[in-house]
Amino acid sequence: MTTILTVAGRLLPAAALAALLLAAPASAQEFPSTPPAPGEPQPFSLPEVRSFTLDNGLDVTLVPYGALPKVSVSVAIGVGNAAEGDGEAGLADFAADILTEGTTSLSAEQIAASAASMGGSVYSGAGLDQTTVGGRALSEFAPDMVRLVADLTMNPAFPEDAFARLQSDALRGAAIARSRPGTLAQAAFRRALYGAHPYATMVLPQPADIQAATLEGARQFYATHYGPRRSHVYVAGLFDPEAVEAAIRESFGAWEADAAPMERPDVPAETGRQILLVDQPGAAQSNVIVGLPTIGPGEEREIALDVTNALLGGSFGSRITRNIREDKGYTYSPGSSVSSRLGGSYWAETAAIQTPFTGPAIREILYEIDSLATNPPAQEELEGIQNYLAGTFVLQNSSADGIAGFLRYLDLYGIERDYLEDYVREVYAVTPEDVSAAARDLIRSDDLLIVVVGDREVVEPQLAEFGEVTVTTLE
Repeated sequence: MTTILTVAGRLLPAAALAALLLAAPASAQEFPSTPPAPGEPQPFSLPEVRSFTLDNGLDVTLVPYGALPKVSVSVAIGVGNAAEGDGEAGLADFAADILTEGTTSLSAEQIAASAASMGGSVYSGAGLDQTTVGGRALSEFAPDMVRLVADLTMNPAFPEDAFARLQSDALRGAAIARSRPGTLAQAAFRRALYGAHPYATMVLPQPADIQAATLEGARQFYATHYGPRRSHVYVAGLFDPEAVEAAIRESFGAWEADAAPMERPDVPAETGRQILLVDQPGAAQSNVIVGLPTIGPGEEREIALDVTNALLGGSFGSRITRNIREDKGYTYSPGSSVSSRLGGSYWAETAAIQTPFTGPAIREILYEIDSLATNPPAQEELEGIQNYLAGTFVLQNSSADGIAGFLRYLDLYGIERDYLEDYVREVYAVTPEDVSAAARDLIRSDDLLIVVVGDREVVEPQLAEFGEVTVTTLE
């Protein structure tokens, strides 16, 4: 008999369901003429989390989560590009990328085939402050994926042919980066903020530095910086907790590398109004970044800054976007964001602006910042932004990968995990006055760094009203 799941979880025969529908009044079968009003997004509810530490110092977090038969396994290692010293440019990337290229017992092809047989894949990569190695699989293979990720993390083979290919890819990527005005603007902006620190130099690596990197250098970087005491294993999704914990203890328990826990970098960021121009003769657009150092994750006014950023430039309906995109047509893709760094975060608005309107667009950006700093937004405008942020936050954490990624983020910055459950409530607690104060105190227009990559002949006269212009290069 054909059955259909219906009221109260009971299985009713299809014929019985049809009878119920036919018996319903006509009005109940008609669709409403207007959609229901959207409700307020509900607070995020963190599932039960089990955390423990192995005898070798490796932290572990297990998060049974979701309804799909999938699991996410990842290892966060407390090292990234920020740890690169003199003569080590790119080694964090090489050491991370080569992990999936072969272990002491598996070739790259065998790794890929093993992951595919579990219905998943593996990955590795370095960020500025953290490296991640991980994999995704069907739930029934969770313990096997744990073992595979452990093998990748602990037993890299460092094959010579793979390193040569990664080095060639890096050289090609560096050449492409130098042809992109947006990347040039990012490089100039970060160099002005962070000087010679890897936070800046990794944006536009020098080909000579990439060519100077060696396989032995990558191997030594791994030996120095990878180890259980600066690593954290995360498993999220649907899985057997006992079987997964046993696999973690069995496979990761033998890791004996002695890399010390990561130290938080101290990267002084420059402040004060600067105007930097990188000449691109004949450019039809100016790539513009306007920004400054600001507070980082977990600091007292972080949520107010999130709301302020979304209202100002960090959402499609934001003030700057409406002004310079919708109203004036100066640009197609403006946007602002807060970029988090362990050693110093920053806020920035970016836009590719039609060359003749470079100065007017920057003027409007500064106007919107000053206007918000002076006049609190209307409650209706604020509520729209709060709904957007709350809804986006819940959606971002609705998958196993999403929740694992956010837990890695919280642990990297030393933020308590109740942040996840408090975020939506705290977003709605931000007042119009809080937003205005954040714009005034944390996005100070007088301290903004303005970087422009564009046609100097056309653009430089337009920038004079904002202060002294310094023409710079990225060589």
